[in-house]
Amino acid sequence: MNTKPCRKKTRACVYALGVAGTFLVMGWLVWLMRGYTQPPALAEVRAAERLKIKAEFLAANAPLLETYDWQDKSKDIIRVPVKRAKELILQEWQNPAAGRSNLVARASKAFAPAAVAKNPYE
Repeated sequence: MNTKPCRKKTRACVYALGVAGTFLVMGWLVWLMRGYTQPPALAEVRAAERLKIKAEFLAANAPLLETYDWQDKSKDIIRVPVKRAKELILQEWQNPAAGRSNLVARASKAFAPAAVAKNPYE
């Protein structure tokens, strides 16, 4: 019997499987290393920073939006919670002409220049 051709085919199959297995192992290692060495996307990092800054900002300013407080006692300006301010605006602007005149009067009072102190040396 002549067994040499069968051995050559078997040997060629073993070599082919070895080469294919080597390529598969190398491909798997490359895929694995890409996961370890690839940095996170810049947009994700920046988005996380922005969300953190927004949360801190909202936490710091929440009392300003939800409580009553004096903004300027000399001009009698009071800070009102946002929900109540919306209700007041809706009530006031039932008559647009009156609402507009009240708004202009309040704005001129709020943004009026401060009285200049008299110089005692003049």
